[in-house]
Amino acid sequence: MQLDNLQSQHQFHIRQRLRMMVNQYEVRAVAPDGSEGELLAFAQQKRLAFKEQVTIYTDDSKQQPLLGFKARQRIDLGATYDVTDAAGNPIGLFRKDFAQSLLRSTWHVEQAGLPQVTGQERSMPVALLRRFVDSLSWLPYHFDFTTGGQPVFTVVKKWGLRDKYVVEVQHPQIDRRLIIAMAVALDALQAR
Repeated sequence: MQLDNLQSQHQFHIRQRLRMMVNQYEVRAVAPDGSEGELLAFAQQKRLAFKEQVTIYTDDSKQQPLLGFKARQRIDLGATYDVTDAAGNPIGLFRKDFAQSLLRSTWHVEQAGLPQVTGQERSMPVALLRRFVDSLSWLPYHFDFTTGGQPVFTVVKKWGLRDKYVVEVQHPQIDRRLIIAMAVALDALQAR
């Protein structure tokens, strides 16, 4: 996947693969008919790491890394995650706002040259249900990421047996790799 092709995407789907010992995610373009298109990236969460770490590859052969994100701290409820390209160069970061997330999950995303982006669950009732009724953790949710009241991107969890997300990008300058990292993190880290 060429970076300029990835950056031109305004919508993509992320689907979790069902695996016993590891979390894996497919990131796919959206075909003209709205169905899942070509594979853009493949993510795998590193197991048993001292610090949370996910590597995102160009495809499911896992031969060529595209980007990754890693927690700065071992255990921290408001941990910061650095997002880097395949060479280890910084793309941006994201962090959970622990205090605001007590009732409704809130994340902050930062990319050099752009204002801070804040993402929050759209529905307070759904957020509260997911927190206080463990058996409802499968409920779909919607995250709106904005800056200065303007939409930047959204992540919508769909109904289904497997976790599936639709990501819509409204801001042309935000790095799609940073969005992919944040969207994968919503699934991989949301319950923490």
